[in-house]
Amino acid sequence: MSGEPAATISFDDFLKVDIRVGTVVEARPFPEARKPAFQLFIDFGPGIGIKKSSAQITVNHTLEDLVGRQVAAVVNFPPRQIGPIKSEVLTLGFPDADGEVMLFGPDRKVPDGGRLY
Repeated sequence: MSGEPAATISFDDFLKVDIRVGTVVEARPFPEARKPAFQLFIDFGPGIGIKKSSAQITVNHTLEDLVGRQVAAVVNFPPRQIGPIKSEVLTLGFPDADGEVMLFGPDRKVPDGGRLY
């Protein structure tokens, strides 16, 4: 999904999107998903806690590599039913050269729950 930028928004609109960093504490296969995906359990620290996410990241990531990794996610979207689970956050990533998702997170460890600005 590259190309032209999205429509211009105000800074107030940007502030409505709550993007936080969290640590993956558990990753499971998600065979019930329509497209290959993993279930992630991400700890966003005090105040938000552990949230579930379904992520279509099976091409560039393994279950073993995910645990302990910090990722960015939108934490204020309403939960979305994905097969038998409710995905509570939208885990963020960028497309690689083939359009497959690469997770987005900080280069160095930062406190869980920190908000993107």
